[in-house]
Amino acid sequence: MAQQPILITGAAGFIGSSLADQLLAAGTPVVCLDNFCDFYNPDIKRRNISGALKSDLYTLAQVDLRDRQAVLDTVAKHKPQAIIHLAAMAGVRPSIENPDLYTQVNLNGTVNLLDAAVANGVEKFLFASSSSVYGNNEKTPFAESDNVDHPISPYAATKKAGELICHTYHHLYQLPITCLRFFTVFGPRQRPDLAISKFLRMVGAGQAIPVFGDGSTSRDYTFVADIVDGIRKSLANCSSYHIYNLGGDSPVTLAQLIATIEKVVGKEAIIDRKPMQPGDVNITWADLTKPRAELGYAPQTSLEAGITKQWEWIQAQG
Repeated sequence: MAQQPILITGAAGFIGSSLADQLLAAGTPVVCLDNFCDFYNPDIKRRNISGALKSDLYTLAQVDLRDRQAVLDTVAKHKPQAIIHLAAMAGVRPSIENPDLYTQVNLNGTVNLLDAAVANGVEKFLFASSSSVYGNNEKTPFAESDNVDHPISPYAATKKAGELICHTYHHLYQLPITCLRFFTVFGPRQRPDLAISKFLRMVGAGQAIPVFGDGSTSRDYTFVADIVDGIRKSLANCSSYHIYNLGGDSPVTLAQLIATIEKVVGKEAIIDRKPMQPGDVNITWADLTKPRAELGYAPQTSLEAGITKQWEWIQAQG
């Protein structure tokens, strides 16, 4: 009997396409559900999946999560063993400008997917949450048991709400669900609007980079291969209802990040200093005690090694 596929939403995006490639290499059939929205150039997403499309194990379903019937029909047609839900409207600042869209996609879309999972006997459900749910919590590093009732952007609020609705579905239908709080993911295929991707290109081209604040804000940067490893370990261990941080375990200041990019690119950055922006948090830092103990998750790639790989990828893209 043919192996049931794993359905990945947002599978043409940065993390989703990287995960799909890994699963295909392991001989696992993959259904890619993506709507190729224009939040950034859809051609980039099509390039991300150009290799995967050559595999007989890969199926592309162009579906918008807001289209409830299309979501229900797609899951019913492919009968996946598991759903890995990575699709979302991303970004803190755009969510402040358009909270209605973020709620429709990130919350209503998640409900449509959960209903489809329950209706079709899906065995496991993974939900991509975000470190943004921690807001400006003063206690660091951030642990999964910390209070996250004070999000400071609509994006963060939709991710917290997604975790809650996932818990409800686990409670009502005993669907095994794991929520994964990703901390600033970077590496080849990173979205072009994100800082490392943007900074590498601009420093390389000798253009001024926009720097918000004094450079003291810090992020727990996580290389995409480590995130993919964490997702796969979470899938193997998905039972009951769990929340895990997936981070790099070492916060880096914006000033340190820029210095690393300068070193990798071999050029000095031209700084265009700007004020801090609403919705931005001061620090993110993942406490990895729980995922280390329960999943065996351990990030392997340093910031400099990861940025070097991303810079090589950017150059290869021309």
